Amino acid sequence: MAKLTKKQKEAYAKVDSSKSYDLSAASALVKDITNVKFDASVDLAIRLGVDPRKANQMVRGVVTLPHGTGKDVKVLALVTPDKEAEATAAGADYVGLDEYLQKIKGGWTDVDVIITMPSVMGKLGPLGRVLGPRGLMPNPKTGTVTMDVAKAVKDVKAGKIDFKVDKTGIVHAAIGKVSFDAKQIEENANELIQTIIKLKPTTAKGTYVKSVFMSSTMSPSIEVEVKAV
Repeated sequence: MAKLTKKQKEAYAKVDSSKSYDLSAASALVKDITNVKFDASVDLAIRLGVDPRKANQMVRGVVTLPHGTGKDVKVLALVTPDKEAEATAAGADYVGLDEYLQKIKGGWTDVDVIITMPSVMGKLGPLGRVLGPRGLMPNPKTGTVTMDVAKAVKDVKAGKIDFKVDKTGIVHAAIGKVSFDAKQIEENANELIQTIIKLKPTTAKGTYVKSVFMSSTMSPSIEVEVKAV
């Protein structure tokens, strides 16, 4: 294990790993223990009592964070010419179709979210090997395949994120920046947690939310107290 710096030791000393903190206390503590020189992301890792290998226990959804993510999300709108003006007016960073499909085919993926229309999805199929591993493939379930392109772009820019349980049963999501005040971090985190609770599969047995940990970039993890559900 790498040797801890003085600041890292101080941060670890402030976190009692034997206890869990309520969401309000955790949100304040994560700001206190972050000492990097940039505006670090605040992340949640939520371990669920599900088996992601079973289709009826897959937990996936979208949530609009009340205070946004703090990140300037780059949006690519892959749309037909009649929708280009609409997408541009809504704030999409890149708008077009065939020229961007060629760029993606060549390996370009310098965006955070891709929004498209049902009629265009057929052209995206062959690009699955490029977009899939990066989590960029549009999906109707997350609202990124729609005829209402303007609304989809605005929602993403306003702080809408999608999440999905990974193969180990954990949902990872960035819910803000340490520059947010503690109340904003708390409210964003609570919105995600409550959304995931509502998505509990009927086939999930035992404790659904097993643990929640909050951390920022390069900070210790803080266990967040959750009610047994």
